[in-house]
Amino acid sequence: MLKIVATAGLALLFGLSVAQAEAPAFQPQTLVLKNIPVATGPAVALFNGQDLDDWTAWLGYKDPAQTYLPKHDAPIGVAGKGDIFTVVSEDGAPALHVSGETWGSLVHKGDFRNYHLRLEYKWSGKRYAPRLNDPENNGLLYHTHGEPGAVWGTWSRAVEFEIMTGSVGMVVPVGNGLEVDSSVAIDPSIIDPKQRFMAGAPLGKTVGNTALWNIENNSNADKPVGEWNTLDLYVFANHAVHVVNGVPVMEVWGICDKASESAPCEPLIHGAIQLQSEGAETFFRNITIEPINSLPAIEVR
Repeated sequence: MLKIVATAGLALLFGLSVAQAEAPAFQPQTLVLKNIPVATGPAVALFNGQDLDDWTAWLGYKDPAQTYLPKHDAPIGVAGKGDIFTVVSEDGAPALHVSGETWGSLVHKGDFRNYHLRLEYKWSGKRYAPRLNDPENNGLLYHTHGEPGAVWGTWSRAVEFEIMTGSVGMVVPVGNGLEVDSSVAIDPSIIDPKQRFMAGAPLGKTVGNTALWNIENNSNADKPVGEWNTLDLYVFANHAVHVVNGVPVMEVWGICDKASESAPCEPLIHGAIQLQSEGAETFFRNITIEPINSLPAIEVR
């Protein structure tokens, strides 16, 4: 593995900032979850298996290809329940169905802090333009706040636990001014900004809607299309751990948000839960949340 050193020449070569070039080269790790917290109260089901009355829906553009364009039509707005977001029976049990055909968001009406959230999801394999040739894509967004459709006319501001084939658990700040820190190493084999979570590495940053838009997961622990996956999200204040099928793949610190470009980045410690529709048919089930007063630890073996 190439060792990245702090020189402007190498930074330029790999498309990195000089600050990024000071990060270590990524080395594969085997990570395990330790000291899993005991719930301090009963678990609550966010999906009741019968209806979506506890959720609000918002849809972006009729043509999702307009989402990231500077000029576009008005978003559809408050809509989506009953067509894009529905309740179905899948594998003999109730499931929350996200068609993916129109991009949008389904936001739970609750406001949560200091919790362990668990859900199961699976892909059908059906994808829609403009993501016909892309990996299946969706997202579990937490600390959701602000107006619906504030981000690209489609999503609310939040921190994303990415649900994308091959990148499940990646962290993405959704919205200008949102920032997240993590232990970052540089992996030249992945797309820009080439940042990947590596336990024990120095802290690096990802900033919403900038060139430093994401930090990739430590490893891919998702199952093939058509199989159910289990996600565990542990959140305490502005610190979180992402777990995929029992494997910790991401830890984030310092989640914060700016009210304006000149304002300080204030800690973001609570918010709603948001599910995306982003071009791939997805099924969710067994969505529960329970209170905790600490986070699990990540151990390198």
